[in-house]
Amino acid sequence: MSQGFGREVPARHIQTAHREAIKYLVVIPAAEGPIAKLLLANREQTSEFDANTEEATSMTYGLTALVGATGPEWDKALSGHSTAERAAAKVYTFKT
Repeated sequence: MSQGFGREVPARHIQTAHREAIKYLVVIPAAEGPIAKLLLANREQTSEFDANTEEATSMTYGLTALVGATGPEWDKALSGHSTAERAAAKVYTFKT
């Protein structure tokens, strides 16, 4: 007698490739409050959330921010923000 109790046993789980690790957390000021953006090493955005949350605070603990994201490498990721907002942005870099 099987342990499936008349049901088909599910197939074994096959792990697909993992996503890249997050490289940057950019905290950028906005009219409604600061926004935190998580970016890959190629500066592709993976997530965006309110920077006033506990998660954002815990992610930046012990890291030093560089102020300003005005270089051309940030153009695509921060295209919806003004020059002043980009100049005031805090960029945290995670070790990988």
